[in-house]
Amino acid sequence: MKGDRNIVFRDGESPGRMKNLLQPLTVALVMVIFIILILFMGLMDLGRLDKSLVGIMENRGIDIVSTIENVAKENLSYLYQTLKEDQGDEDAFVPLSDKAFSPQESLVKNLVALAREIDLRWKQELLKEKDLIEIARRENLWLIAVLDEEGKILFKSREFLEDIAPSSAVGGDILRDEVNINLFNRFGELDEVGYIALRRKDGSGTIVIALDDKGLRYWSTKIAIRKAIDEVGWGQGLSFLLVMDGQGKVIGRAGDVPENVEVLDPVSLDVLTGKLPKASRKILFRDRRLLEIILPLSIEDGGMVAFARLGLDRERSDMILAENRNRMITSMIFIMVIGVLSTWALYRNQKRHAARVEEMETRLRQAERLSALGQLAAGLAHEIRNPLNAISMASQRIQREYVPGDEDRQKGFYRITGIVRDEIRRLNGIVEEFATFFKSRRLELSDHSIAFVIQKTLDLMEDEAKTRGIVIRTQMNDDNAMVAMDMDKMKQALFNLFKNAMESIPGEGVITVNIEPDGKDRVRIRISDTGTGLTAEELEKAFSPEFTTKEKGLGLGLPLAHEIIRGHQGEIRITSAINAGTTVEILLPVQAA
Repeated sequence: MKGDRNIVFRDGESPGRMKNLLQPLTVALVMVIFIILILFMGLMDLGRLDKSLVGIMENRGIDIVSTIENVAKENLSYLYQTLKEDQGDEDAFVPLSDKAFSPQESLVKNLVALAREIDLRWKQELLKEKDLIEIARRENLWLIAVLDEEGKILFKSREFLEDIAPSSAVGGDILRDEVNINLFNRFGELDEVGYIALRRKDGSGTIVIALDDKGLRYWSTKIAIRKAIDEVGWGQGLSFLLVMDGQGKVIGRAGDVPENVEVLDPVSLDVLTGKLPKASRKILFRDRRLLEIILPLSIEDGGMVAFARLGLDRERSDMILAENRNRMITSMIFIMVIGVLSTWALYRNQKRHAARVEEMETRLRQAERLSALGQLAAGLAHEIRNPLNAISMASQRIQREYVPGDEDRQKGFYRITGIVRDEIRRLNGIVEEFATFFKSRRLELSDHSIAFVIQKTLDLMEDEAKTRGIVIRTQMNDDNAMVAMDMDKMKQALFNLFKNAMESIPGEGVITVNIEPDGKDRVRIRISDTGTGLTAEELEKAFSPEFTTKEKGLGLGLPLAHEIIRGHQGEIRITSAINAGTTVEILLPVQAA
């Protein structure tokens, strides 16, 4: 057995256990791969959903910018038509509506506001000629000039060919009117400049702002875009809007624009130059999640190339993403729980199956050993019985014919011959028990009263029980139960059980036999003793032919009883505790009376 154990177990691991764990581990590995695959697909779906939502918001931004472009072109067209009428173009048609005059009015207001800002710095004595040069460059103005009350130029942004004398037609108008607007009146040597003049109320000075055709188109486009931004309106998640030209100058703005947005960064340049059709990024501004979209903005009539930066609220799209993310996490948890439960159930079933296989292998090995022992038992019984019979007959003849004449020697003679006879009888009993265990287990069934069979078996043991000081008590609560049995083999099984109970009691004690119904189809036989009892390890080996608690004997009584009870489609159970006795329960199917 030790050699077999060394073959079966290596390094403390059992191949049966490895087989038991192999399939659950495989299923667990497949489940992990499946979960990773689902997680990967879920993340890809979330990424696609995020891209789709960003695409929807980008399309919305494109619609807003397209609307601004269309409205700006319309405003610019009305403005040009109005200015052409002022220039005296007879072919120009200008509709008599607010749309025709509103862009021109906005243009004038913005230029007047710029003139007032310059005048304020002049009053505060903060104005310098280099300031006018910077403002003119920044605002695309052909000329900014500051005149005194006599028309003499005090500050100018560029060289001017002549002072504006009060006696001239243009100079008289500039120095006489508080606000003089003639964007297409020509003065100066180039004869390509229109102007706007803002004269102080006290007549102490005048601010002149002049625009050539390029500056006029720039300012007209700028005003058209600003009016378009105002006309587009707000709402529906639009947080801010910023329009900038190619030099990074802000043309128009609306909403609360972040500071870092008012910078001409590389991405904006790529959109402006056409390398990228559009760009977008997610930003966080004042605890608000926004999607910044950068789109090109072009107004051909104005000759301006610009780009727009929009900030759209991401709250709704983030909510959709969060819902899908939570749904994915819930699904993942659900799948993981199912996977863990499935792996646990499979492991448990495999463990049971492996235990059954191991039990079957153990029984198979036992059967193989029992088969070999059976063949050995048959030959051994045949070979031993003949010498035993001869020895028994010889001992009887010696005891009968060779009795010594001396009385003292006779006592010793009878004692020795008695010992020989007893040992022959015991040896013959051992051989008989050994041979009986391996006999054919084919049963010859007929209906008998189980109470009657038990009573007959107890009658055989009554004398020995009295000799040992053991009391046998019977409680026949179901003495009419009929069982289909092989009566001889059933008596043999019961005899072995009663004998084990009797031999487990070291001195005086009690054996209780109880018969009672167990449902409608079975009868329960309970045999209890007050013996020494069995340990848990001994209980596990109780039905093994290799186990016995007796100093003498083969330990085949209980396994033989177990085989006989099972052959009758019954069950046998043993409960025991050290120094508390043992109880054997037998359940047998009953037949109709």
